[in-house]
Amino acid sequence: MTSNNIDLNQRLQKIKLLILDVDGVMTDGGLMIGDDGQEYKTFHSHDGLGMKLLKATGVSMAIITGRTSNVVKKRAETTGVAHFYQGVDDKLQAFHDLMKTSGLQAEQCAFMGDDVVDLPPMLQCGLAIAVPDSPALLLKYAHYVTYKAGGRGAVREVCELIMQAQGTFDAQMEKFLTQASISN
Repeated sequence: MTSNNIDLNQRLQKIKLLILDVDGVMTDGGLMIGDDGQEYKTFHSHDGLGMKLLKATGVSMAIITGRTSNVVKKRAETTGVAHFYQGVDDKLQAFHDLMKTSGLQAEQCAFMGDDVVDLPPMLQCGLAIAVPDSPALLLKYAHYVTYKAGGRGAVREVCELIMQAQGTFDAQMEKFLTQASISN
């Protein structure tokens, strides 16, 4: 393991709250808006299951997004997101509010973003995560850049990384392996 991997693993072990941006992280960043003004988003099912599995280990989740969307609210509800901020102009202010309401310290939080508006909270949290097609400035300051793209399994990748570092991954997978062996 390199010193960077050791540092990443130490950061991952401390995480108690995963904070997600939406567009470009939970989705591929495309905005589909119908003639009626209705906004549509596509989420990846792997990400949703990863979020539920992570929540089952005791790690909470939050969403901080600049846009306002009923579909995002519904996705937050179905995936067990505990803290939901939408229509946010200042993500750093929302991050500070989240620290107060959750009772957590910044180093216990991971923030996953895809653009420079996510940089202020990313610079203050314990683990800054970017998706690969983020602007160069964001990539420069990220502690970890996902292999998978936003909306294409990047959130699941991070959920699994956290669980692996915290030693909870195998227990979460065991129930699926047990079900598979019963059916064989």
